[in-house]
Amino acid sequence: MKQPAIRFYDEHPTPATMQEEVLQGLSAQPRRIAPKFFYDERGSHLFDAICELPEYYLTRTEMGILESCADDVAQLAGPDTTLIELGSGASRKIRLLLEAVRPRSYLGIDISREFLRQSVERLAQDYPWLDAHATCADFMQDFELPDVAGDGKKLAFFPGSTIGNFEPDEALAFLQRVRRMVQPDGALLIGVDLKKGPQILHAAYNDRAGITAQFNLNLLQRLRDELDAEISPQNFRHRAFYNSVRGRIEMHLVSRCAQDIRVCGRRFHFESGDGIHTENSYKYSVAGFHALARAARLHPHQVWLDVAGLFSVHYLSAERGVGR
Repeated sequence: MKQPAIRFYDEHPTPATMQEEVLQGLSAQPRRIAPKFFYDERGSHLFDAICELPEYYLTRTEMGILESCADDVAQLAGPDTTLIELGSGASRKIRLLLEAVRPRSYLGIDISREFLRQSVERLAQDYPWLDAHATCADFMQDFELPDVAGDGKKLAFFPGSTIGNFEPDEALAFLQRVRRMVQPDGALLIGVDLKKGPQILHAAYNDRAGITAQFNLNLLQRLRDELDAEISPQNFRHRAFYNSVRGRIEMHLVSRCAQDIRVCGRRFHFESGDGIHTENSYKYSVAGFHALARAARLHPHQVWLDVAGLFSVHYLSAERGVGR
């Protein structure tokens, strides 16, 4: 079957941008690489596999909330809406909203180019009435948003608790950027993971099948493939733990031995036990997240939780005059 045409806009960061950020991160103390670099094509598929794991409560819990609140979201969004999905991935969650909201257009935004293209093409095939667009871009940076909404209302959708990957100041800047994207009368529907017992969190990020470990270690393979790095992923191990003081899960790649790696001609020495900090996942209370939203001049309009209080979905309004 011929794939339906979608409008694709490519603002993918150049290899030089990735190279610069990786070198800066490896030169810092402590060493770090941003989690956005997890998501090459293989990394995106591995993350999809993580979402199916029994220990990983986040995806199924958020899906359950979205199933129950989709009609409410449609009523809040109103007619003639453009849905903008940030970090669209496999675009599974958006399907729970498409039939309810019936947007006039859809724009998926993700940093993984081919994975995004394939996902949005599947959406266009499954929903032939949908005006489908895709933009490959790093939504943590300013980029040119294609004019797919015209004068219509914009509803941004940011599922999966990715907001927790940002440092608090980065999260505030991101929410401010989204407000500018959807203003003057749009909104943001966002998934936020809630504070909970460390045992549940530890299991979610240290699954017995080792898929999260593969996902973390794939970052090193990507450095080999795209930056010609001289590095052996088998010489590192995955480590994830809950930092109760900071209220976040931390993921690291820890060196198993004393070794040197080379990236873009530069040498970096690791002693056994030295690590690269690859991801944070902050956990919020509802009140704490609402305070962050208000600081970004987004109005908390409605929140939905699962019965166990594990996860939350928030509808934040950028109505004219709110937060001024």
